[in-house]
Amino acid sequence: MKLKFLSWCALSVMLLASSCSSPKTVLPYFTDISDVKEGTLPKADYLPTIEPDDELYITVNSVNPSATAIYNLPLANPAYNWGFSENRIDKQMTYVVTSKGDINFPVLGTLHVAGMTTEQLREDLIKRLSKDVEDPMVNVALVNFKVNVAGEVKNPGQIELKGNRCTILDALTAAGDLTEYGERSNVLVIREENGERRFAHLDLNSSAMLNSPYYYVKQNDYIYVEPNSIRQSNSKYNQNNSFKLSVISTVVSAASVIASLVIALTVK
Repeated sequence: MKLKFLSWCALSVMLLASSCSSPKTVLPYFTDISDVKEGTLPKADYLPTIEPDDELYITVNSVNPSATAIYNLPLANPAYNWGFSENRIDKQMTYVVTSKGDINFPVLGTLHVAGMTTEQLREDLIKRLSKDVEDPMVNVALVNFKVNVAGEVKNPGQIELKGNRCTILDALTAAGDLTEYGERSNVLVIREENGERRFAHLDLNSSAMLNSPYYYVKQNDYIYVEPNSIRQSNSKYNQNNSFKLSVISTVVSAASVIASLVIALTVK
């Protein structure tokens, strides 16, 4: 009976330990200014430039719509199921920047747009069109602003961002923020720029990160949040000890069977 009682106690302790889990904690950013009640932070005057493979939405209008119709791409309807009477919404076609940085614009022909901001391209088109159209109104927007976020974030994957001035904080927020296991002092950003792959490590604990040229993300940036030491230790522990735990479980089971046999023989 004594052996049985000890076995029951051991099993209870194991179940209690397995049911316990550490509480989730929310870790802050910019710990270097967490105790400062008020102040100013640096602000960069940044606008992304148009790059090859970018997708642009460009429309031209004026007081006389018929005068600018020839400068707009035709409407497109990519999908239609014959036999269904559902309403279809036609959409304005977009321009995809070539590997040389050009677009083929109606009437104006080939235009080199790589290196321009959307505002600069808008002003350039207004200047060109004003020769033939009175008071042209041009709208230029980047429609494929996407980055990839991986690692210790809650929703890793490709993130589509709205607007032309998006920061790494915007990207991480769109990915659900870092998990409690994300290493905030070492976030890797990889980008293709001028034919090269460049990278930088950002420290989200430091407000100096706001001055980094990688603070504002660019199209197709890859952002990787490294796991912190706790996550790495847990992963290493699980890999190294899974076999040991299996062996221990087998030994405990065998010991339990032997103990049961011993008790049975003793009772007899």
